[in-house]
This record gives sequence, structure tokens and C-alpha cells, in this order.
Amino acid sequence: MSGRLDGKVAVITGSSSGNGRAIALALAAEGATIVCSDIQREPRAGGYETDSTVSTDELITANGGTSSYFDTDAGDYSSMEALISSAVARYGRVDIMVNNAGIFTKLNTIVDETEDEFDLTMRVNAKSVWLGSKFAIRQMQTQEPINGSRGRVINIASIGGLVGLAAEPAYCAAKGAVVNLTRQLAVDFGPERINVNAICPGFLSTAMVRPFLEDPEVNKALHDKSPWPELGTAEDVANAALFLASNDARWATGSLLTIDGGYTAP
Repeated sequence: MSGRLDGKVAVITGSSSGNGRAIALALAAEGATIVCSDIQREPRAGGYETDSTVSTDELITANGGTSSYFDTDAGDYSSMEALISSAVARYGRVDIMVNNAGIFTKLNTIVDETEDEFDLTMRVNAKSVWLGSKFAIRQMQTQEPINGSRGRVINIASIGGLVGLAAEPAYCAAKGAVVNLTRQLAVDFGPERINVNAICPGFLSTAMVRPFLEDPEVNKALHDKSPWPELGTAEDVANAALFLASNDARWATGSLLTIDGGYTAP
């Protein structure tokens, strides 16, 4: 049976765990060739993944798909340039770029947050998106359109890029940068038929959020602020990415797709 992404090549940063892993598996299930990239091949400890002893690329291959893995520092210029070059050398093109790599240091007000924490957060959460978009779009400009698009860039932002979250100054600053960079790139490259969109997830069951979910007081607060009865999963984000990666989102560019159970609605 044919998939919606047959013949497409997708590069995903931060693919070993959480949202990145779920997105990679979802796109692979629809026929995409997946180029996995992360700072470690194995899933992050403390996550909610099944088959957590198997790397994302190995799991895709075991399920009959095509995938490769590249060690990549998403915040490093040369590393990201090499990632895209390697993907093109191996598979001939890049149709989908998912800038997913991200970190969270800890809760702090700006008074207590250190400069090192700010610099690291901006490097991984904002600069990596700038780099991934830069090199992917440069490649996409050389490609002839397929179904009206030369390529699709999907940036994983956050509700922290849309609203202020308590005690998360650097994180909100970085994700806000991702949100407006997405809009800006859509303006520049829409005329060249390159789609650029972002997903803004809320609080999900991932290793990064697990410490908050295991704190009864914080867990209750998150549920109380969300109209939907339960929190989301990485698969909810993956389904949104699949939509944006497919021709179903042909005319979507510069969009911010919020997947948060209504957290930001009130």
C-alpha cells in the first residue's frame, strides 16, 4: 500500500527520543526515507518510548523502512552543514526538514538563570533551527517542485514561544525566536515554493517533561490549566508533523500549529 510520503527524504534533528523519534516513525510509516540525527543514537533515559533499547533508525529499518543515522550537534554550523550534505550524497535530495532538537535546563527566573544556561538554550533551541533551515533551504532551492513544493521545513517550537511560561526565560526567548523565524522564512521562500511551518506543542509525556509530571503539585497545575482532560503525547506532535510534511498542507506556510489541549486558548 502506498504512503503519503513515498519517495520523500526527511531529515530530523533530535530523532533519538521524544517528539523527534515519534515524528521519524510516523513519517517512515507513510513511506519517507528518514535521515536520523542526534548527539546520541540511543533513546534518552527516562522517556515514554516503547522499544527503548532500539535506536530510531534501527526500528524504522526493522519495520521495513529506509533510514540512516548521523551523529550531529544541531547547534554547530559545520555539523549541520555536513548533515544535509550527507543526506543529499546518500539519497539525492531533501524534501522535508524537521528542526526538532531541543533542551530544557531548569526552572529559574532571569535573576537566577546563568549566562551559560541562556547561551546553551539559545544554541540548541534557536540556533539549531536557523542552521537546519539555512542548509535545508539552500538544498531545496536546487530541486524541482514535486506536487507544487520544492521542500518543506517543519520547526518544532513550543507554546513557550507564544505565551510566557513561569520561570522559563531562556526557553521562552528561544522558542519565540523559532516562531518568528518560521514566519520570516515563509515570507522569503514562499515565492520559491518552499513551505515553512512550525508546531507549538504544549506539555507532553516525554523524558524532558517527566520531572514535572512526577511532581504531584506541578502535574495537577498542568492538568488544571488545560481544558482537555489529559496531557498530550509525542504521537500527537508526530501526527501534526505528518500533516505538514504531506501535500495535505500544500498551501500552508508561515503557520503555527498549536498542539496543546487548549492550554493557550483561555
